[in-house]
Amino acid sequence: MFDGIQRRVVSLWFPRLASDRVLRQRHIDGPFALTLKQKNANRIYCLNAAATQQGLHQGMPYADARAFCPSLQSQVAQPEQDQRLLQTLRRWATRYCPWVGFEGQDGLVMDVTGSAHLFGGEAAMLADMRMRLIRTGISTQIGLADTRGAAWALAHYGEGVAPSGGALAALTSLPVAALRIDDSISVALQRLGLRSIGDLAGAARAPLTRRFGPGLLLRLDQALGTQPEEISPYADPPHYAVRMTLPEPIGLLSDVMAGAERLLVQLCAKLKTQEVGARNLCITLRRVDQGHQQVELRLASPLRDPQRILPLFERGLSEVDAGFGIDQLRLEATQVEALPVQQISHVSGGEKGKLDDLISRLGTRIGLENIQRFLPADSHIPERSFIVAPVAYSDPADSWVSTHPRPITLFPPEPIAGTGTRPPTRFRWRRMSLTTGRTTGPERIAPEWWLQDDNWHSGLRDYWRVETREGRRLWLFYTPQNPGWFVQGEFA
Repeated sequence: MFDGIQRRVVSLWFPRLASDRVLRQRHIDGPFALTLKQKNANRIYCLNAAATQQGLHQGMPYADARAFCPSLQSQVAQPEQDQRLLQTLRRWATRYCPWVGFEGQDGLVMDVTGSAHLFGGEAAMLADMRMRLIRTGISTQIGLADTRGAAWALAHYGEGVAPSGGALAALTSLPVAALRIDDSISVALQRLGLRSIGDLAGAARAPLTRRFGPGLLLRLDQALGTQPEEISPYADPPHYAVRMTLPEPIGLLSDVMAGAERLLVQLCAKLKTQEVGARNLCITLRRVDQGHQQVELRLASPLRDPQRILPLFERGLSEVDAGFGIDQLRLEATQVEALPVQQISHVSGGEKGKLDDLISRLGTRIGLENIQRFLPADSHIPERSFIVAPVAYSDPADSWVSTHPRPITLFPPEPIAGTGTRPPTRFRWRRMSLTTGRTTGPERIAPEWWLQDDNWHSGLRDYWRVETREGRRLWLFYTPQNPGWFVQGEFA
């Protein structure tokens, strides 16, 4: 707010934001609505003007809407896409003033104090807003007043402009619901005969406070300007991208690497300021014939050291076809993760960094998901006592806790001939005749009843460690409920 200048606030309400977003991409004649499942019922989420004229309204069950309007066309709503559009509109609105914030899920609030004269006055500025939004196919209602509450009320209930210092006169005839209060309070006030803001402003304040609490009169005072209400502009998230336009085209790998190094230094400085590290990087090379080529790099761990990242780009950049020359380079961190500043030892940090760099180099050839490690899992079932996870997206386990030794190699159970509850003296496995030497066991393992596993449908298993005279050290088990012997693993 500027000294000596009356504050002026603009409220933009987009009553059909969701449907307008869809209709901008696909034109539909006639009634159209977006549906969303709410409270186990499919209801109308947003609808266009033609559907409103048919008597349909937001929150109406979709089945009732089809009964009233058989020609209704519908589509499933995507609220996350609507919020992305609202984000785009917020950035667009900064052309009129720097202070732009969100007003609920379908509106914007702007502090245009001292900005209107840049567009030829308030009327010309609002006309420009309305014209540009109409061109993009987005319906809007605009309110302008001295306070945020008054601007919101005018946008939702009486689209117009309140003169400077005339908030009460502009709001007198508007319903009490224009004060941004709950519907239950609005209905209760109407039952008391207080239907408009003018009626409420002239009523005794003490009885209203005792019955409805201080929130009602706070909203009234904020709309009239006797109580302050701030507008908090939404800060854009950090954008981790840098660009370089070259005066002369380049084509040699050494020149491209030198340009990439300069961009990496700038980008890593941004990452360090935000205490994050890059996981995915993408460098876009624009050729003089307007063609584009991209080289992506996925890192095994968050990183913001340009000297470590640059060599990892060399293989991808060496395969780029420069054509008649490259005149622009753009580097962007498409995925970042937190990387706070911390003090680490030179030895441990260097060894871990070398391992991560090796994983990144291998990942560029075969994919980071294909470089995997084993991690312990909380299960006594041998097949479920471990999980396989990508190395780049998991941390190594500190230790493996096992009360009983387990074979280094596990495979699906392979049946062998044998009778009785003790390991057979002689048996044949994988075309080899083996003779049992020393045995250790049994270790009984019961199936996990809360999981369905066809491999354990035979019930209990009694596991034995068997050392054969031929040198094989096998892991055998016997199924008492369905007598039979199987080999499932081999020790080192």
